Amino acid sequence: MPVYLDHNATTPLDARALEAMLPYLTEQHGNPSSVHRYGRAARAAVDRAREQVAELVNAHPSQVIFTGCGTEASNLAIKGFAALNKPGLLAIGATEHPSVAEPANSLKKNGWHVSVLPVDRQGCLIETEMEALLKLRPEMISVMWANNETGVVQDIPALAAKVRANGGVMHTDAVQAAGKIEVDFSASGVQLMSLSAHKLNGPKGVGALIADKSVEMAPLLQGGGQEKGRRSGTENVAGIVGFGAAASLAKAQLADYGARMRSLRDRLESELRALGDIEIFGAQASRLPNTVCFGMRGVDGETLLLNLDREGIAISSGSACASSHREPSPVLQAMGIDPEVAQGAIRVSFGAGSTEQDVNAFIAALTTQLRQLRRMTGRAVG
Repeated sequence: MPVYLDHNATTPLDARALEAMLPYLTEQHGNPSSVHRYGRAARAAVDRAREQVAELVNAHPSQVIFTGCGTEASNLAIKGFAALNKPGLLAIGATEHPSVAEPANSLKKNGWHVSVLPVDRQGCLIETEMEALLKLRPEMISVMWANNETGVVQDIPALAAKVRANGGVMHTDAVQAAGKIEVDFSASGVQLMSLSAHKLNGPKGVGALIADKSVEMAPLLQGGGQEKGRRSGTENVAGIVGFGAAASLAKAQLADYGARMRSLRDRLESELRALGDIEIFGAQASRLPNTVCFGMRGVDGETLLLNLDREGIAISSGSACASSHREPSPVLQAMGIDPEVAQGAIRVSFGAGSTEQDVNAFIAALTTQLRQLRRMTGRAVG
């Protein structure tokens, strides 16, 4: 029986979200911008989904801008803000997803200065470095709420309060956090927040930027002026409806999800420690309840991933968006992890359908692979 343990890469579409989507893939084919009954029905569906996504993160529906993905949401936040402001200082966390790091770095050619906030060995922002940077009064700071590789959770409300006190704008990539832990846009103090449907059992191809009305942004896409002029293009009605349904389900199940995921995570980490010579990254930090990222000296993570895949175990060696790279993860490098250990990094991420039997299957397969590596290399691995 195949075992899927890569939910931070993507989650299976919830059957109830699919059921909500089906009418808008078949008979409900209206364009939300049309004024006839078909268009009005599509508009009503989009508006309902907007309310559901807003409810997930305690935002107002008018603050929800639907996009094609979380990457587009972060690009809109960073590039859209920069386009309407004089070049200044933009700061990002050292462990950001490429969807934040790349657009931030692209602004350098337009005269922006980009500063990287370092993290400690647990993956947490270094307080003294952050305070020093805030004194420079950056125009914008972007720090992810929860890391996609290690699961490390930053104290976003505390950081947002400091950023705003210094006159800056705070953006957070909450793609991995929303639906897994409590995320409150209004209480957090952030002005911009990126979300993605397929990380919480919704469909691929739809995301959202939650934007405070005080922040002006230039659109990345110009055209018919959909999403109140911030994101032109005919809305992906079925995808948006699926996003709304998944958001509603995630909110209703959040407490139970967290408890079950923590139980599986704790069980897995106990088994990993019993194997010996394994480092669990960010183990002393606040982390997502569903994520375990660990490394082993003398093991190539990509090789181990492929061998486990042959045994029906789907895991990751880091971010799925950069899985073709053979270099150690930039996230682990930023944390100061020994490159030889980082090269053997494996990420296990549980989801709604994960069970203790999945943990047992993974540990059994991992143990078998480590024994084979010992025989092949003559080294004490794992």
